[in-house]
Amino acid sequence: MYGKAFAPEYQGALTTLSVNSSLTEVLAAGTRQLREAERAGEHGEAARSGLAVAEAHRRLGQIGEADRAWKASYRAARAVGDQGAMAWALWSGGTLARQRGSFALARRLLGLAAEMGKRGGDVVVRGYSLAGLAETGRIQGDYEAVAQLHEQLLAEARRRGEARHTVWALEGIAQIHRQRGSYDSAYAMFEEAAAIAEGADDRRGHAWALRGLADIVSARDGDVERALALLSEAEAVCREMRLSSALAYNHKMRGNVLYRAGRYTEARDTYELALAEFREMSEPRGEALARLGLAKSLARLGRSRVETAAELEDLAGELDRIGLRHARQMVARAREELGLRDQAEVGPGRHAERTARGRAGLGDEAARRARAADRGVRAEVAR
Repeated sequence: MYGKAFAPEYQGALTTLSVNSSLTEVLAAGTRQLREAERAGEHGEAARSGLAVAEAHRRLGQIGEADRAWKASYRAARAVGDQGAMAWALWSGGTLARQRGSFALARRLLGLAAEMGKRGGDVVVRGYSLAGLAETGRIQGDYEAVAQLHEQLLAEARRRGEARHTVWALEGIAQIHRQRGSYDSAYAMFEEAAAIAEGADDRRGHAWALRGLADIVSARDGDVERALALLSEAEAVCREMRLSSALAYNHKMRGNVLYRAGRYTEARDTYELALAEFREMSEPRGEALARLGLAKSLARLGRSRVETAAELEDLAGELDRIGLRHARQMVARAREELGLRDQAEVGPGRHAERTARGRAGLGDEAARRARAADRGVRAEVAR
């Protein structure tokens, strides 16, 4: 039913690149082709190769370079009136905006990309742009608003036999079910996504599906060792392909599994590693979630109630700023879990002082642990 997964963002002379190509390979090939196209005055090819360059920089966490590259790709496409290439550039810019936590800008750029893709007759970029809008809403916790769009995109992907997009849609819907407590249906969807991704040789999609399965196995079944084994299998893929975003979220999930099992020291160390990775790639959502897990672990290991309450208060404000509604609810549940609902508020000045000192210390320690891990990757921030 499904063919081999492909990467439609690798276009023009770069169509030979695989969905499993390492990001360093993509960046090198894309940069070479972009320079050749620019020297030859081939704006269309410059737009297409520039898209791959933008995506490689974005996924490597090189934010400034990614921002410049997608805008240059858009200008090159506009110079020759290529609406499809313009739409792909806007999609890249919108995805970058979501990565940076600029959700309003992400929705605007992705909406423009979907409209332009439709006008240009490129159904793939339209689908990817709508998927980006759906994922933006899901990340923010707007499940009711985007659940139907996820289902629509899943149906379209199945109809066209697009393995990579089917896997993405299944994983997105599974995440919604999991957040609503429907573990069995979420597990079935992650399991199907893993099978499709494996059959289509979509290693990135397979790694994300394994992470989802590990979460359910841990939360629903309490099977710590199986969950850790699934995460280890996914981590091996992430390291081999240099998928740093997937690796950071894998580490964050490993922290969750260890925390649920009461292995708080191991959970603390793993959250610190994930926090350093998210900070390195300028990923505010992942950073906030890792901070939350770390704060809970430190509380279990004896951190004072005042310090814990101050950290959670700061986190609540950060999550409000980012716009992650369901994640803010997680802070409220953490307060209740740790018995801090009635904790007296810390004075503003003292709160700020404690929080700044705590965050700076955690950052130094996390960075040290990350360096010791010798990860050899930077920040593939995709999805």
